[in-house]
Amino acid sequence: MTISKRQVVILSSILALLVIPFIAMQFSSEVQWSLFDFIAAGGLLLTLGFAIDLAIRKTKTIQKRYLIIVAIVILFLLIWAELAVGVFGSPLAGS
Repeated sequence: MTISKRQVVILSSILALLVIPFIAMQFSSEVQWSLFDFIAAGGLLLTLGFAIDLAIRKTKTIQKRYLIIVAIVILFLLIWAELAVGVFGSPLAGS
């Protein structure tokens, strides 16, 4: 199995995004991520990136592609907000 350029860009982008809080942890006590936080964020970003990649590759029309990508991003943001601050009070947020 070969890795496409698009997949390399997705993985590189995820790594770059995860480096930001890692570096911030070195300079500020306000950023305190655990290993689980990095794993959860990486998993969410990985799922987001490859779900969008799949939507781009499998949809035929531009309108359907945009609709699916918007739905994926909204779902990602809802899960992220729930994990970050417990917007819905589910067990995912530790509520």
